[in-house]
Amino acid sequence: MAGLLRKATGQSGKVHAITPEMAEWSYVGFDLWRLAPGDVAQGRLEGREAILVLVEGRAEVTAAGDSHGEMGNRMSVFDRTPPHALYVPPGIDWRARATTDCTLAVCTAPSPGGRPVQRLGPEGIALEDRGAGTNLRHIHNIAMEGRDVADSLLVTEVYTPGGHWSSYPPHRHDVDDFPRVTYLEETYYHRLNPAQGFGIQRVFTDDLSLDQTMAVADHDVVLVPRGHHPCAAPHGIEMYYLNVMAGPRRNWRFALHPDFGFLT
Repeated sequence: MAGLLRKATGQSGKVHAITPEMAEWSYVGFDLWRLAPGDVAQGRLEGREAILVLVEGRAEVTAAGDSHGEMGNRMSVFDRTPPHALYVPPGIDWRARATTDCTLAVCTAPSPGGRPVQRLGPEGIALEDRGAGTNLRHIHNIAMEGRDVADSLLVTEVYTPGGHWSSYPPHRHDVDDFPRVTYLEETYYHRLNPAQGFGIQRVFTDDLSLDQTMAVADHDVVLVPRGHHPCAAPHGIEMYYLNVMAGPRRNWRFALHPDFGFLT
């Protein structure tokens, strides 16, 4: 397995372009565009659905030739307001023209098609708390299992306060054994406040045949092909990440690391 930490290729344009082939897996794709006013991002995927997430800034968005107007209302992801998001089925052209500085995430996974283009937020998304103590974090459920808005994709935003842990206790979802565990590939797109900070993420299996610990920077992406994948925000550094998951079935079931059962 190649390195799991992926750095942005630049400061503008398509700075991440993660395909299943590049990641050496089968389901999840993730692109990230950083646009200046007037810049355009566009695409069309055969056999794959997409969820466009306006991480920051505003853009005029069209899909299948229909305008969805100017989408996006948070200038900083750390405003914690619900994101604007759009579901785009396979074989449909989409286009986003930035009207401000804009960060656009394009989350993709296989789909047989048949769903309509649909706005997924900000309506229907609210900030929720998860965990307690220094395991407390805050969640935007964009397209998790409880929202029947996609065929394969599971997408969520997570805010982790400084000094807290997230995706913790360590857990894995790398076996197709529903309802006990589901196989889900996963990407983490990280942001940090302040941007010059760093976060920590470890990806490891029970037998340590995979064991990588990474210092993540602003705009880094971490791939999780298997294993446990906790992350931590140092004191004074707020961590955001956008999760994309997909696998053979659209259910999120996980198994905790056997050494951490005392935390449940």
